[in-house]
Amino acid sequence: MLAAAAVLVAGAVAGCGSGSGPGGSDPAAGAGSAVVVESRSDDGGPYAGIEVDPPFALPPAALTRDDGTRVQLPSDLDRPVRLFFFGYTRCPDICSLVMADLTLAVARLPAEAAEQVQVVLVTSDPARDTPVALRAYLDRFDPGFTGLTGDLDTITRVAEQMGVAVEDGPRLPSGGYEVRHGAQVTGFVGSDGVVVWPQGTSVDDLAGDLARLVAAAGTGTRQ
Repeated sequence: MLAAAAVLVAGAVAGCGSGSGPGGSDPAAGAGSAVVVESRSDDGGPYAGIEVDPPFALPPAALTRDDGTRVQLPSDLDRPVRLFFFGYTRCPDICSLVMADLTLAVARLPAEAAEQVQVVLVTSDPARDTPVALRAYLDRFDPGFTGLTGDLDTITRVAEQMGVAVEDGPRLPSGGYEVRHGAQVTGFVGSDGVVVWPQGTSVDDLAGDLARLVAAAGTGTRQ
């Protein structure tokens, strides 16, 4: 078995319009608040994604849900397995690809397991992503997915504490602007961040890892 290697997830930034799949940015590049995770060989760990060892806590924050209600992280999330992705509804490609992969991965779980998984999209563009816009966007993928918006400073802080960078990009010819954001997906069991899925993670690997996280949540262990 190969020795585990330390990898730095440091808030790599990707402007929507490049990259594909879960984690449209390289989790080992960029700058920002760093989360050290443990990269294992195929036979060396429980997850296809990158194991976070030790786990990091889901940052506390007050945000607004897609139905307009206030949400306090982490206490107001109601499912044991939480997947966090930072993106925005006007993103031309990366965000939709990530959300589609998450939709397929959750759909491959047995119904009772899928009910334990909460997919959370936190907008990186709160100036344009109202609760109504988030809800309409998520309904294209799965009505059970959750959208969160709020103050940009709060969102940026939460993202940085998860190792994801969020920043304004250049103005577009259309008059709008590009939003740059790290595109990895982070999986939590309860309030513990335990796995990060970078660019190129397949739907099969995502679904397998989700099943493992649901099992971990049910037994109170991470593996």
